Amino acid sequence: MGWLQQHTSSILDKLPAHRLLAIDALRGITITAMILVNNPGSWAHIYSPLEHAHWHGWTPTDLIFPFFIFIVGISISISIGRQLDNGYSRIAIIQHAAIRTCKLFLLGWFLALFYYNFRDPDFSWVNQRLEQIRILGVLQRIALVYFCSVLLVLAFKTLGRAVWMVAILLGYWILMTQVAYSDNAGHVYQGLLEYGNNLSAWLDNLLMDKTHLYYPDATPFAFDPEGVLSTLPAIAGCLSGVLVGQWLTHPARSNIQKANILLLVGIIAIIAGECWSFVFPINKALWTSSFVMLSSGYACFMLGALLWLIDIKQQRSWTAPFVVFGANSIAFFMFAGVVGRIIIMIPVGQTSLKGWLYSEIYQPLLGNLNGSLAFAISFLIVSYLVMYQMYRKGIFWKV
Repeated sequence: MGWLQQHTSSILDKLPAHRLLAIDALRGITITAMILVNNPGSWAHIYSPLEHAHWHGWTPTDLIFPFFIFIVGISISISIGRQLDNGYSRIAIIQHAAIRTCKLFLLGWFLALFYYNFRDPDFSWVNQRLEQIRILGVLQRIALVYFCSVLLVLAFKTLGRAVWMVAILLGYWILMTQVAYSDNAGHVYQGLLEYGNNLSAWLDNLLMDKTHLYYPDATPFAFDPEGVLSTLPAIAGCLSGVLVGQWLTHPARSNIQKANILLLVGIIAIIAGECWSFVFPINKALWTSSFVMLSSGYACFMLGALLWLIDIKQQRSWTAPFVVFGANSIAFFMFAGVVGRIIIMIPVGQTSLKGWLYSEIYQPLLGNLNGSLAFAISFLIVSYLVMYQMYRKGIFWKV
């Protein structure tokens, strides 16, 4: 117990005294959940809350990515405010944001290309990976959302940012339900929100060959869940984080006031999102406006609860692992992506190292579902050992 307290103190004592630990905790919880759901022992055996909704509707897993986008917005608000106070010009801030955007795109493409099937003698990395690279993806969406949000934050004050957020959500709703589009056979569609048949899918299919999209076999339109048009409402979700970041750094408000407003706004947004879903269904793959309202609402509510628990009630010690993961969130994501692919690429008998570990160790000991979950938890533990060493040595990978 003494070792655990010492370990916890060694992590939390590195944080500035004035820093709101709730933000770090939410970032760490979010990236931890992302890695947990992305690394089950077997994709055939996953507890339903750890799966994405098949189409309309949502699960807790569907909230993870928008939570991260929301936190990006908070970081933008705090970072840009600090840079402007330190005398940085707007042009310098935009240049920095553009460089960071390019880096995130390159990292996303690196993960898309980092795979080789050693068990297939006919596998061609050039033909099957490079020539069919997925152009968009998680890190690419973060990059686009980040850069667009930085531009809007620099160009507009609080009211303008709020107006843009609402306008994007309403505009996306109108586009998706009112704009007509057609397939190659000349069939005209309007207002459909089906798998492979919606305006967002049509635009992805128009702009990119299907081999570069996540769902190349969707009909009549191949599409990407991190597609072009659906990036717009993700920007609105980021702007909601920007507004929350402004509220959290308001010098005239106490932490109790900040927590209460976050809880209240969260509840209102959740109800609004659920109500909106009757006419514009909640759908993560389409990143519908109702989904943004719902996810931003839950993010506000969770942040308010964490602020009350951690920064007001001073229940801090449990947050230490999440602080470690959150402090190097991009490094954690990349580490998990690389290691996750390596254990799939290493052949063991007729399967991969990951398949062997699950089928020979985890599944026999714990069963299908629990074994799959235990594998994911083991993956997190190994990742923590690496991330903690980086944290302890002061190595923070900033893109």
